[in-house]
Amino acid sequence: FLPELIQFLCAILRLMVQTLTISHFISGRALAKTPASLHLNQTQHCKILEGLVSSQVQLCRSNLELMQTIIQAAKEVKKTCQKTFADMRWNCSSIELVPNFSPDLERGTREAAFVYALSAAAISHFIARACTSGDLRGCSCGPIPGEIPGPGYRWGGCADNLHYGLLMGSKFSDAPMKMKKSGSQANKLMHLHNSEVGRQVIEALELKCKCHGVSGSCSIKTCWRGLQDLKDIAIDLKTKYLSASKVVHRPMGTRKQLVPKDIDIRPVRENELVYLQSSPDFCAKNEKLGSLGTQDRHCNKTSIGSDSCDLMCCGRGYNPYTEQLIERCNCKYHWCCYVTCKKCERTVERYVCK
Repeated sequence: FLPELIQFLCAILRLMVQTLTISHFISGRALAKTPASLHLNQTQHCKILEGLVSSQVQLCRSNLELMQTIIQAAKEVKKTCQKTFADMRWNCSSIELVPNFSPDLERGTREAAFVYALSAAAISHFIARACTSGDLRGCSCGPIPGEIPGPGYRWGGCADNLHYGLLMGSKFSDAPMKMKKSGSQANKLMHLHNSEVGRQVIEALELKCKCHGVSGSCSIKTCWRGLQDLKDIAIDLKTKYLSASKVVHRPMGTRKQLVPKDIDIRPVRENELVYLQSSPDFCAKNEKLGSLGTQDRHCNKTSIGSDSCDLMCCGRGYNPYTEQLIERCNCKYHWCCYVTCKKCERTVERYVCK
């Protein structure tokens, strides 16, 4: 069996490259498309998706349209993770190596904790929103809140179906970790815990409203409960990543549990990310540790944060270079109704780590 993280993410990310008409990996390196005229039914489609455990295959067979939503979630996980960590030494670039994962995501690191939490959050998030948009037959809009809105407000619209998203998302996300032969018990507990933390974060629904009234007066607001954008969820999880607790798997009462390594007098908090293995500093390339290093990474000379040249380059120094940018400038609005702009060129200085 593959390690839990590989098994889980391969199942999701392989879906990204397989469509209902179907494309699949050949020798793990290239995509080959079957003839467009070949359409596979649900059973055949789910059977050829490598990496799915039996309960995921069953979910696929009974909810094929759900797989397309999961494909979208997987794409967004990759993009959002890399964007969220663009200013860090570890920048989630190893997710590009799918279906082969480097040790930063194979081991029980805080990086693996973040990817698990974000993946679980994204799957539930996209399912909940797919209910709202009518893309899934098994669900519809979320329920109307029980409390009475304030003056000038009324409940309406189509709320994101958080309950259905959490229900179906957890069924798919947690299935590999609930298999008896899917790896060490410590890793399974860690990944189940972090997946639940990810789903907890999306439960913070926002009040979203649409104005009604004469000439845009907004005398009445129709409101509903909606999910935050995934980028905001990722930022919240990044904060939890930075303050994650290292844990150990040890007997507590009648069974083994995850407990904080340095503070074993309290249980693991439900809203904190946890990890089992310490991470490298990601300064130098080390394939055994899953570190790609920061050589040739861009840095910010004026920053005092994690993207500063001092921190990003780990004290090795940096090389400057210039880049010519062509931008729109001197834009003018013409009545009615178009804008004309000139093209201006300017030189900017960039910096890359030695």
